[in-house]
Amino acid sequence: TVVSTQSTGGQKWADEDGKKSIDADFDKMSKYCSVIRVLCHTQPKLFKLKEKKANIMEIQVNGGEIADKVAFAQALLEKPISVSDLFSQDEMIDVIGVTRGHGYNGVTYRWGTKKLPRKTHKGLRKVACIGAWHPSRVCFSVPRAGQYGYHHRTEVNKKVYRIGTKGDAKSASTPFDLTDKAITPMGGFHHYGKINEDFLMLKGCVMGPRKRLITLRKSLLVHTKRVALEKINLKFIDTASKWGHGRFQTDGEKRAFQGLLKKDREAME
Repeated sequence: TVVSTQSTGGQKWADEDGKKSIDADFDKMSKYCSVIRVLCHTQPKLFKLKEKKANIMEIQVNGGEIADKVAFAQALLEKPISVSDLFSQDEMIDVIGVTRGHGYNGVTYRWGTKKLPRKTHKGLRKVACIGAWHPSRVCFSVPRAGQYGYHHRTEVNKKVYRIGTKGDAKSASTPFDLTDKAITPMGGFHHYGKINEDFLMLKGCVMGPRKRLITLRKSLLVHTKRVALEKINLKFIDTASKWGHGRFQTDGEKRAFQGLLKKDREAME
């Protein structure tokens, strides 16, 4: 994520007059504003995805006096913010995103209602009775067909198991498994590929399909439970292929087991 300087009007900082104008704007913010927000954007060029347009988000700066907030935001302008600057190991965070979309679905798939008998007139994947004569309206609690999935959801209390850094060849190693291996499994992640940047490993699931944007948020609660406060010591991270049966953890282990292959001998000749 990069903090943007949209409020400063593009290339205004290029000359002295522009810098004076920007400083004057910051002074006005410190004097008159009651809330300070920064405009942040993602960096799609870092990922091998089709998306080229950055996603932007307004984030409020909290804590301290207004002048302190302005100075803090000013120090971050046009600078990247890594995930390790925001979250820490064993922390509980919230995940906000949009679930997988399934389109328009009926009641049997959408609500799991029981199918009607085989000889039912005009279909059997229906609700037999949607309500009494009176009240003469359909109650909100009656299962109906409609949109299923592609809903905005917030899941709370996801524990951070590991924070990985870019270029770490031992990001999947542990004190119990000293093998030098990166977090990307053999063959890459399904429909995603390799992890080339910083990453977070969370406990539990995250809504939405691969490559969909999610928002990570600091927990709004003060955690006191043992589950939330415990220190995590990972023993093993599986990097076997997720495409097949996954017999090997690394390419070196696979080569050591298979020996010299025909294609290797041809390459040597």
